[in-house]
Formats: sequence, C-alpha cells, structure tokens
Amino acid sequence: MKTSAKKALVVIGSPRENGNSAALAHRAADGIRDSGAAVEVVYLQRMDIRPCTACDSCQGDAQSLCVIDDDMRGLYPKLREADGLVIASPVYWFTVSAQTKLFMDRCYAMGGPQGHLFAGKRIGIVLAYGDVDPFRSGAVNALRTFQDAYGYIGAEIRGMVYGSALGPGEIKSNTGVMAQAYELGKMLL
Repeated sequence: MKTSAKKALVVIGSPRENGNSAALAHRAADGIRDSGAAVEVVYLQRMDIRPCTACDSCQGDAQSLCVIDDDMRGLYPKLREADGLVIASPVYWFTVSAQTKLFMDRCYAMGGPQGHLFAGKRIGIVLAYGDVDPFRSGAVNALRTFQDAYGYIGAEIRGMVYGSALGPGEIKSNTGVMAQAYELGKMLL
C-alpha cells in the first residue's frame, strides 16, 4: 500500500444505511483506503440539511459562506479539503434521492466569481436502482444530473458505477458491480 496525503469524502444520500447505494459506497471507500488515501464516509440522512433559499449571499467573494445554519456548515470544510468525492444515491422517482439533491443544491455555495471550489476535483458516482433497465428506472436521469452539474463546474468525473437491486443490501450479491465500485475507489485519486 502506497502512502499519500490525499483525502476523499464519500457522501451517502440514501435513507437506508444498509441499502444498496450505501453498500456500493462502502466498497468504493475500501478501494480509496487501499490506494493509500484517507477517506471519510458521511450519511446525509443523519444530517439536518435545509434547502437553498437562493439568497446568493454565498456568491460574493471567496470568503463568503452560506447563511443557513445547518449541518452543511460542517461539510463545507471537508469538501474543500477533499481531493476527491464519491457521491452515492439510490434512484428515487426517476432521479437522485432528495437527500442527494439537497446536498448538491447546497454545494452552490462553493462557487462564486472566482469559480467553483469543485473545479478540478475528482468525482465518483455510485447509484442503485430497482428496475433492471437504467432507462425505465430513471437511472439515466440521475447520471445526466451528475454529468451536467459537475461538467459545468469543471470537476472531473472519474467514473460511474450503477446497478440494479431491490431489497436492502441485495446488491452485495452482484460481485461484478461491487468490484466496479472498488475499482472506482482505487482510481479516484
């Protein structure tokens, strides 16, 4: 195992801590650790994250912060310090979960006239959905959401791993997609 000062943050946007997207996220975290980087896993479901109010107070200068006093305040420094980010979400109602969408919306505060703080960061995406078809399930909508958002701000999407499973934790039996999640973690940074 090589040593590295690199850091990654794994953000799980599922209300199920033992759900399928969480299982994929943990497998990606294993790959990150095995690559020699430090990794922290956070569960958005445990956090109080309120919606963006579109006040634009955060868009002043590089020192501007979001005025909402909730748990995103603790995430912002971790997001700034991270070299890479894995975002995990189940597909709910044809796109990302509400927890994931709230998180993504509040990352708006990390941008401004100087550009977005995610520019140049490496992003990995893991998704789980209930239908066997990524089109019929809405997984393609979620994938496009990530591609469009992170492409726009200049972040580098290093890979996307997605798979179908219904029952909580069922995806663990899909050794192929679990291996892909691990490899995504290994090559993230």
